[in-house]
Amino acid sequence: MDRLTEMEAFVQVVDHGGFTEAARKMGLSKSAISKHVSALEARLAVRLLNRTTRRVSPTEVGLAYYDRARTVLADAAEADEMVTAMQATPKGSLRISAPVSFGISHLSDAIARFLCAYPDVDAHMVLDDRYVEIVAEGFDLAIRIGQLEDSSLKARKLAETTRRLVAAPDYVARMGAPKTLDDLHRHQLLHYSNLATGNFWRLRAPSGEERQIRVGGRLTVNNGDSLMRAAEMGLGIALLPSFIIRGAIREGRLVELLPDRAVESLGVFAVYPEGRFAQPKLRAFIDFLAEHFRGVGPEDWPG
Repeated sequence: MDRLTEMEAFVQVVDHGGFTEAARKMGLSKSAISKHVSALEARLAVRLLNRTTRRVSPTEVGLAYYDRARTVLADAAEADEMVTAMQATPKGSLRISAPVSFGISHLSDAIARFLCAYPDVDAHMVLDDRYVEIVAEGFDLAIRIGQLEDSSLKARKLAETTRRLVAAPDYVARMGAPKTLDDLHRHQLLHYSNLATGNFWRLRAPSGEERQIRVGGRLTVNNGDSLMRAAEMGLGIALLPSFIIRGAIREGRLVELLPDRAVESLGVFAVYPEGRFAQPKLRAFIDFLAEHFRGVGPEDWPG
């Protein structure tokens, strides 16, 4: 006999206190339920139920087996539901969190293309440079850039970027270009206030040694595009990701400084609660993003 059916029959008998109600719940005859439970006891070589003319109750061993059997049956049902869900048509609403600059420049186009491909899905994108609590704030997914902290969330890497030191040609002409990381202390440093490192830049010298540079310039702002505009206007040196500044460098509005320093590669990730990946809408969107950003490296960002 099927082991899961034997297990389910036993659990139903315990849940309902007898064979009659268990048979009705499973759509089987009372004798069939009895045979399933007897077969289970014979296979395990143990008595799981105390049977009297008035009532049926689990033995001590039966009660321990009941607890584990319920977990196994629940896991089996969840596995079935997951497979069914994975074959379903993506539909429903997606709540997406993304950094402002990345969302405007690179994610908006991807979302528009996704919605064209999946007409039964709606998207609510919230652009915010702060660190959002995905589960507590009701998001299905967040785009995060940099080193991920350990958490119960799952992540899929979409692309790579780097942070570069940049300034306007006019600023370099007036103030000179720094030759080493130590020279940065004599310059105006424009700061992105949402860095996990606070008021410090962590930079690597060409030797690979990590240095901490305290930032105390004239401007602190929590948005990368605003920081880039300030750098373009000659206010100072900014440390910005390549997905923001590649266009400005190509067009000559910004120049890279200290290009020989060791540059850290940063991942661009789709981060989501583990259980939600079974949802067709979320799985389809993450797969779509992975294909949309396929092959994008630190120097490949459009702009």
